[in-house]
Parts: sequence; C-alpha cells; structure tokens
Amino acid sequence: MTASSAIENSAALIVAAGAGKRMGSATRKQYLSLAGEPVLAHTLRAFDACSAISAITLVAPPQELEWVTDHILRPLQISSPVTLCAGGRERQDSVRRGLSATDCRHPLVAIHDGVRPLIRPDLIEACLSAAAGHGAALLAVPVADTLKQSRRDQTVRKTQPRDNIWLAQTPQAFDQALIREAHRRAADAAVQDTDDAALVERMGRPVRLVLGSRRNIKVTTPEDLLLAEAFLAAAP
Repeated sequence: MTASSAIENSAALIVAAGAGKRMGSATRKQYLSLAGEPVLAHTLRAFDACSAISAITLVAPPQELEWVTDHILRPLQISSPVTLCAGGRERQDSVRRGLSATDCRHPLVAIHDGVRPLIRPDLIEACLSAAAGHGAALLAVPVADTLKQSRRDQTVRKTQPRDNIWLAQTPQAFDQALIREAHRRAADAAVQDTDDAALVERMGRPVRLVLGSRRNIKVTTPEDLLLAEAFLAAAP
C-alpha cells in the first residue's frame, strides 16, 4: 500500500469555536481579516486543497452557525463537503462533539486549530501518513530558544535543557477509532488536557512527531496576525 492510498478518504476536524479573548478584539480571531479574507477561510481552503481530505467537520460557536454558513462557507465555495457542528465550553468538548459529527467510515482524522491559517496541504498529508503507520501523529518544531523555569516571584529557578523538546502544532492526526476512545476515556475520568495527542499519550500509546513549519503559527494575539500577514506577503 502506498502512502497516498493509506491516507485517502481522511477527514478533517477544524476547531473554530474559541472566544479568542487574548486578541483583545470584539471580533473572534477566526473571523478577523487576513489578506482580505477571514482567518478561518484560509484554513478551510488549505484542507480543501489537500487531496487526502474527503470531508471536513467544522466546529463553530453554537450561536454563530448560521453566520458561519452565510459569511464563511458560502462565499468560500470549497469542493469538500462540510459538516457544521456546535462547539462546547472547552476545546476538548468541541473536539469530542466534532468527532461525534464525523463519519466513522473515515479511517483517519486530522484535527486542526481553525486559527492556524498558514498550514500547507503537504504538511497535512505528511501528518496523516505518519498517523497511518503509527496510529497517532502531530506536527511540531524543535525548540530554538533557551528555556528558563521560574520561581513564583518570576526569578529564574534554573535553565532547562532544550534537547528533544518540541513545540506542538496542529494538525494532529489519528486513527479515528483511537482518538474517539481517547476522548471517551478522558470524559469518563473528567480529564482536561492540553491537546488531543496528550489524551492518546494517557492511554500509553506512542505519538509520532512530524516536522512542521515555523510559519504554521496560531493566530492568538494582534502580533500573530501581523506576522501571518507578513508570511503571506512573502510567499512566492
């Protein structure tokens, strides 16, 4: 089986239900303009351009489903079928709801933050390929800066070695049955973790690291939006 055949008919689950409070804007960060289009539109287009993705589940704020349909999905007119789903209180709740709305017949699912608009289709495929072979994978980049651990008074307690330390990104791709089971166990145990891969790690399952891109930034602050604009302007 080739890598392309192993990942064909994969699903994407794009999580865009957050409030975006750190942006300091009345507009949710996923709807802010980036190069003349909403941030979320760039994200959706990247997944639509990935040949491995045959369906997309989009998780949005419950009160904004109609708005997202009218102002994001209809103008974008992507070719992949999109299932729109209402998000939950926390990101983990939103992902669990998105998984419930995703067809089980897709063997692999790539879970992605809606506010990472610069993701490339080839990186999506690389993550899915790793998940096809290992069950779970995520994009990440090695830490480049020196790490400092602080005391409560914000003085340095010690310098941490950065060897083998990576910064997690999305997408994170999984065998769909595996990530559903990981979320079920987390819900039963009332566990909230930092990302979906951590839930799989709790099951004792290995998660493969796939080299991502430092351009695959998460738009969280006004500075991130400016950086994304600069990356887009510099793209060939």
